[in-house]
Amino acid sequence: MNSLYRQASALSLVTLFSILSGSVSAQLGGVGQSMQSYAESCAVCHGENLEGAALGVPLLGELRHGDSFDEIVSSIGNGFQSAGMPPWRDTMSESDIRNLALFITETRANVSYSDFNYDTPIAIPEGRIASELQDFRIETIVADLDAQPFSIAPLPDGSIILTEKKFGVRLISPNGVKSEYLEGTPEVFSDTYKIAVDQEWGVGWLFDIQPHPNYEDNGWIYLYFSDRCSDCNDLSRQSGQAVSMNKLVRGRIENGRWIDQETLWEADRQFYSFTTDVAAGGRIAFGEGGQLYLSVGMKGPSNFEGIQDLSTPWGKIHRIYDDGSIPQDNPFIGREGSYPSIYTYGHRSPQGLEYNFTTGDLWGTEHGPRGGDEVNRLLPGRNYGWPLYSLGMDYDGTPVDYGRELGIAFELSDIEQPVVDLTPSPAVSSFVILQGNQFSRWNGDYLVGSLKARSLYRLVIENNRLVHRETLLEEFSRIRDIELDRSGNILLLLEHNAGSQIVRLVPED
Repeated sequence: MNSLYRQASALSLVTLFSILSGSVSAQLGGVGQSMQSYAESCAVCHGENLEGAALGVPLLGELRHGDSFDEIVSSIGNGFQSAGMPPWRDTMSESDIRNLALFITETRANVSYSDFNYDTPIAIPEGRIASELQDFRIETIVADLDAQPFSIAPLPDGSIILTEKKFGVRLISPNGVKSEYLEGTPEVFSDTYKIAVDQEWGVGWLFDIQPHPNYEDNGWIYLYFSDRCSDCNDLSRQSGQAVSMNKLVRGRIENGRWIDQETLWEADRQFYSFTTDVAAGGRIAFGEGGQLYLSVGMKGPSNFEGIQDLSTPWGKIHRIYDDGSIPQDNPFIGREGSYPSIYTYGHRSPQGLEYNFTTGDLWGTEHGPRGGDEVNRLLPGRNYGWPLYSLGMDYDGTPVDYGRELGIAFELSDIEQPVVDLTPSPAVSSFVILQGNQFSRWNGDYLVGSLKARSLYRLVIENNRLVHRETLLEEFSRIRDIELDRSGNILLLLEHNAGSQIVRLVPED
């Protein structure tokens, strides 16, 4: 099903709901329920498309009582009796109010649960682009890349290494010429499938790629990928399906070939599963003192099993040294039954991973369910909540609370809360922490990309609190990765079904 919200531009939400009848709830769970709730309880006053009506104000544009998710939840629950709006907390459950608020914020932001914008044209502005502190322009480096790239990494000579998830590793020359795929890299697989939503799923893909911080001396390049096998564990044999799990190797590039490969981190094959690599995380980040961090998303048998279990590798951020050895001060080292490389746990779908060398902290971005995308400060040994708790709602319209099903009791104080909550979910992606002279007015700020929202955000975080947010590019493109080149320019990897691109942000001043 394409975006219900885009269809609603031609049909009113009430008409659309009546056409879809009861099938909306069956197909889209909480999304359908919140559409129904708005159509039945709100449209008569606020308009079928949030445009306003005789009895109520528009819900588009500036809202008198605040437009954040929490403010809209409060407005719905408490009402404004002096203006004729009843307090809906008397007739709606808290979950129903939160789902209704999600629908309103998603519609206002044109962010649909079911529309991933793989085919929406990339809209690159021409000329000077104004922002609050720093004007810039966008230059295209290379276009016509595969539809599903994952990572870019600039090299000292001005070239860029690129991973295309289903096909291989390329080098992009400084003037934008793409090489053939390197020979000798780990095998990847292009067979995919779709379930319910317009998104390709599969196993056996390439993820992140990064040169060693001392690359000019040692030539090491680190490649993170999904290691796929068949008939290699009980799950694979019983299902007859191929299974996979994240794996980290390093190697060198010589004359178009990948050579000297060494395995640095891999899980036992008992943990391999056929869960799609869309959920695999797949980012790496170098820290201080030769430390290396890697993310593994919810690659277990379901979206909640084993994530809170320290004996499994998935749903975790891991920490190793750059030679694959395990730091002896890792938080769970020596604990019986625990994976020694675990650094943090309780992660759903990590998307970005960066080390802040100024503050000495590790940071990550992560997809929530419906709502609840996160920017997290990743502290050793801490629990980041999934699937016990989330600021978002589950897709069936209920609060995230799998602790009961798993038999896990917890206090909210046990859960590390996000520094930045992004609701409605823009499908947050990769990010960078800005340093250098090129964009000196943004130094220390976090540039965060998004997929479905096709936007680039600048976040100002001080003392581990969000103090300001600016949207630098809106309805622009799916942004899969962000990196800084050696000159301090900002590189964006743009994802599109008709051909992905690498572009460069250059300051105008």
